[in-house]
Amino acid sequence: MRLVYSSVILWSAALALFVSSAFAAASANDSIHQPWQQLLNNNVKNINNGVSSQASYAGFKAEQAKLQAYLNTLSQVEKSDFDSWNNTTQLAFLINAYNAWTVEFILSEYPNIDSIKELGSFFSSPWSKEFIPLLGEVRSLDNIEHTLIRGENKYNEPRIHFAVNCASIGCPALRAQAYNAPELNKQLEQQTTLFLADKTRNYADGDTLYLSSIFKWYQDDFEKGFADSHSLASFILLYSDAINLNAEQQQLLKSNAMKIEFLDYDWTLNDIQ
Repeated sequence: MRLVYSSVILWSAALALFVSSAFAAASANDSIHQPWQQLLNNNVKNINNGVSSQASYAGFKAEQAKLQAYLNTLSQVEKSDFDSWNNTTQLAFLINAYNAWTVEFILSEYPNIDSIKELGSFFSSPWSKEFIPLLGEVRSLDNIEHTLIRGENKYNEPRIHFAVNCASIGCPALRAQAYNAPELNKQLEQQTTLFLADKTRNYADGDTLYLSSIFKWYQDDFEKGFADSHSLASFILLYSDAINLNAEQQQLLKSNAMKIEFLDYDWTLNDIQ
């Protein structure tokens, strides 16, 4: 009996050590985002009761050396180290990388820019431009989002569409907080709720639901079994309170009797006015 009891104690101690070590490792990896956190603190302003935000690109420009030092730190992360992290730590890293490099991309032409789309050309989109040294390759923003984050459905996380920011008014808010592993689920849930509560991007009117074009472009992502979701309608129903659907509208949506229309996307730069 003592032997069994001792074994249980040893096993419990080993488990506690493992959990503690894993948490410490995740915290260490999250700590590299502290400079990005400070930049966000200084240069992101929440508006419209917190459901959206504006960025001070003039402020980011004034602190561009700090931003570039942070990006250099991200570039120094080895692919083998990244692969050793858990999925939550990886995903927080990739979202922060996407958002920070988007800001750096805007600064390459700021203040002579009104939209990120101006950074593309007739033949290619701005998101396909390869300029990001990350995890052993020179990548584009498209590569980070569609290959590293969405590729092969590794993370199975449609809420990332409310976290990655395209520097435009039509986008979900640029969060004034760096993403981190311990809080990632909470952060993504907050971003999703805030975006759906933004009446300039999503709202219901009678028997018609007006949604951001994000839900049209990435509809498949919202239908891949996230939580209780197996369709776009069922995903929206998870956030019926945020979008302020009444009981009748919820029932219409459940029975696929509610019309869904997608709103035009505003690509104007989300600069502080």
